[in-house]
Amino acid sequence: MKHTLLAVSEFTGRRARFFEQMPDNSVALFAAAEEVTRSNDTEYPFCQNKNFYYLTGFNEPDALLLLIKQKEADELVCQSVLFCREKNPMQEIWHGRRIGPEQASGEYGFDASFACEEIDELVPKYLEDKAQLLFCQGADEKFDRRVLNWNSQVKAKVRQGGKAPGVLIDCSAIIDEMRLIKSPDELDIMRKVNRISGQAHQRAMEKTRPGKFEYQIEAELLHEFARHGARHPAYGSIVAGGDNANILHYTDNNDILKNNELLLIDAGGELAGYAADITRTFPVNGKFTPEQKAIYQLVLDAQELAIKAIAPGKTLAYLNEITCEFLTRGLHQLGILTGDLTELIAARACKKYFIHGLGHWLGLDVHDVGDYQVDKKRQQLRAFEPGMAMTIEPGLYIPLHDVNEDIATPVDEKWRGIGVRIEDNILVTETGYENLTVNAPKTIAEIEALMAENTGAEADVTGQHSH
Repeated sequence: MKHTLLAVSEFTGRRARFFEQMPDNSVALFAAAEEVTRSNDTEYPFCQNKNFYYLTGFNEPDALLLLIKQKEADELVCQSVLFCREKNPMQEIWHGRRIGPEQASGEYGFDASFACEEIDELVPKYLEDKAQLLFCQGADEKFDRRVLNWNSQVKAKVRQGGKAPGVLIDCSAIIDEMRLIKSPDELDIMRKVNRISGQAHQRAMEKTRPGKFEYQIEAELLHEFARHGARHPAYGSIVAGGDNANILHYTDNNDILKNNELLLIDAGGELAGYAADITRTFPVNGKFTPEQKAIYQLVLDAQELAIKAIAPGKTLAYLNEITCEFLTRGLHQLGILTGDLTELIAARACKKYFIHGLGHWLGLDVHDVGDYQVDKKRQQLRAFEPGMAMTIEPGLYIPLHDVNEDIATPVDEKWRGIGVRIEDNILVTETGYENLTVNAPKTIAEIEALMAENTGAEADVTGQHSH
């Protein structure tokens, strides 16, 4: 199950930075994920707990990490302890190889390693005489109960001179802040998974035709992810033809693709635990209609406006403000929004059709951890810093049934059924930004040229077979 592309020093360095933020005389606990049963005796593909993985690089289930910070002979000592599954020849024949405690210390840089069977015996001993206990509270109720049970075992020995941690600390904020700023090595992986995912989007454009099914295009995406090392998608791929694009989290992917409709694909691969999150929208037949072109260009221009404004010190709230004003002006110009433009801008009238946020943090999770510093108006006021990675994904969605009840004149039928989203992955740099999504065609000219070229090539092959 070892799949990291990062050096051991990356993980030991993270543990060292976490130790720096731990109180003296404390213990921090981080649990690995468990395998999840899909049906009867089959499991879902294993996905490691991201905080555990971030600190260990260890990709087996049922493990536990202890970080211990205490004084010994007037010297502050930091110790990392891993509990993991024992080597077991019979289990490994059936289910795959295990690292085992002995090998884990050497390969992953832990100070000590023990078998999972020793957790309930040894963890309470590590908690004895510690003042504070840190864990990510509320993330996993089952683990929360285990932690409280271990602490209760220590409290039960108070008459024998034992002392349990009296302060329980939710350390989520500490690790969230660490994960929010990406290291150079993390960014190398994110660039790779973006390139792989960009190739998959390009392949999807090349393979799309009227009459194919959405799931057939999904299969092309998964093929391209896997053949370049991204064995799994980072999330359920959205392959939404026509009006399905107006369902934000559409994952059925079972409809037929129709001529003169758009196809919205929101899909990214996962590489060494890191996610790409890319959306492209393009015509099923390779040629935008005038109405599709107008909506698409408006969304594309809004995205470019937002991306070019990214720099240290700027905020998602600011990007949202300029993007909403731009989209409102554009929709008013197209006649989709009517009324006084100043009032429409003040009311953020575009939100009727731009119904989700502009972006989110990205990393080990698709919607990655990190405080947005949201105020009472739901504005995200966190100032950007170099090393932050995020998505920028404006969209406009006009369902087939939309008649815009807020105004006297219904939306013209020519716009209905159009759903467009364009999403790139962006890194904040010292001087501005870097777009990690470099090879997924995005302009109207690029998309139409790629699809025309491939349609022509397929026509030539078909012609050769017909003779």
